[in-house]
Amino acid sequence: MVGVECLVAVVFAGLAPLVVEDVADEGDRIRVAARTPDRPAACPRCGALTARVHSYHVRTPADVALDARRVLLTVRVRRLVCPTRGCLRTFREQVPGVLERYQRRTVRLAGQVGAVVRELAGRGGARLLSALSVRLSRDTALRCLLRLPLPRLQVPRVLGVDDFALRRRHRYATILIDVETRRRVDVLPDRGADALEAWLRAHPGVEVVCRDGSGAYAEGVRRVLPDARQVGDRWHLWHGLAEAVRREVAAHSACWAKAGPPPTEGPRAQTTRQRWAQVHGLLDQGVGLLDCARRLNLSLNTVKRYARVPEPERLIRAPERLIRAPAFRPTLVDPYRDHLKRRRAEEPAVPVLRLFREIREQGYTGSHNLLVRYINSGRLDGDQPAMSPRALTRLLLTRPDTLTDAQRDRLDQLTAACPEMTTLAGLIRGFAALLDPTDGNDDRLTAWITTARAADLPHLHAYTRGLDLDRDAVNNALTLPYSNGGTEGVNTKTKKIMRQMHGRAGFPLLRHRILLG
Repeated sequence: MVGVECLVAVVFAGLAPLVVEDVADEGDRIRVAARTPDRPAACPRCGALTARVHSYHVRTPADVALDARRVLLTVRVRRLVCPTRGCLRTFREQVPGVLERYQRRTVRLAGQVGAVVRELAGRGGARLLSALSVRLSRDTALRCLLRLPLPRLQVPRVLGVDDFALRRRHRYATILIDVETRRRVDVLPDRGADALEAWLRAHPGVEVVCRDGSGAYAEGVRRVLPDARQVGDRWHLWHGLAEAVRREVAAHSACWAKAGPPPTEGPRAQTTRQRWAQVHGLLDQGVGLLDCARRLNLSLNTVKRYARVPEPERLIRAPERLIRAPAFRPTLVDPYRDHLKRRRAEEPAVPVLRLFREIREQGYTGSHNLLVRYINSGRLDGDQPAMSPRALTRLLLTRPDTLTDAQRDRLDQLTAACPEMTTLAGLIRGFAALLDPTDGNDDRLTAWITTARAADLPHLHAYTRGLDLDRDAVNNALTLPYSNGGTEGVNTKTKKIMRQMHGRAGFPLLRHRILLG
């Protein structure tokens, strides 16, 4: 049978530096009476050992919960007399590893509280700790969070830079990480060239800087580290290409949209015919409507709709996006349809904003949003495409080996109907091959840009001009293994932190939580 003293030593092993004298059950809490051991203690100033007692004091810190009940310590500590002349007259002894100066919680309870508030901060941390039988307010939880020490700042060799919004369109901040270790380095309360320049001057040692296409960060790096290698973000390169592809696909929708099967011969029409045959087959056998719904795993209203029609063709109708333009309700754009159509024929890549200004001069009183929806719906060219430009763009940008056979056949059919789309598909595959960093990709990018500019794709030409403006960073992105993805990941976690504490905390607390993450 285990002795009481042995059991106390096991349960309260964290209090081993103390001498436990008594354990009392007080209902909703457990009180532990303890004292410091009777041995000499070192003076905190001169380090001299002394055992001469001046007086005694009682401290009542809280300890980790036991049996879902609070544990309160009553610790008698000694005030000792320093033997060194001219040093402290008296000092209160401390218990390293158990009690800290001015604290009302033991070290191990403070560690638990710190782990919770590190993830949940004030309100959430206080609620969770209350379930763990630890009582503290949200303000105390925040003070415990700010008391946690930040990791020592180490200047990385490869620095990742990105911004995030403190208040969208008003205030932004900058996050800095170590790209090689994904460790958070610092958070700046502003963004732009000046903020990054000041930090780089105060922390020398950076050799490579990973960033997005921001010209401000590029200028800040050039001012301080003209010889540093700047690496663009490959995700932003692909995203910029995707935007250019989407505009090109929309500009040529009148060409490729005419390809494809009619709406009455697609997979949806085949599914409709199969369901009609199943429903009527069961009805001919004398099965009731409710039983049909249960057997076919369909709703009762769907079974009724199939049962009412004598042939499946009555259920097959073209989607709303295939209705011809005369079937649309009239809008304020209709009187200017011929002018818009003529301008699109003369200049396929004409911006919608320019068209909006032209028809405004002719008397158009509608909004810019109405014009955009009018053009994107296909009413300008007569019919809406069977597939939206955004859907075709998604197929063009998807990795070919992840497409289904139906998607691959549909993509081949639509791109073959338009020479520009065939060229665009080839250029997309060529650029995607460059996103795997390899030596020589900079020369391959030059050849890709030459091929793209030779094609009749105005929006892609604009994208290549943007690449030329930051060509060195783009070349490094395609040849070096570094990426700004880690910084983007930290930004994603930062948004979660801001949602937890939005409007209730300032920048110092946000910076503290980000760096502790």
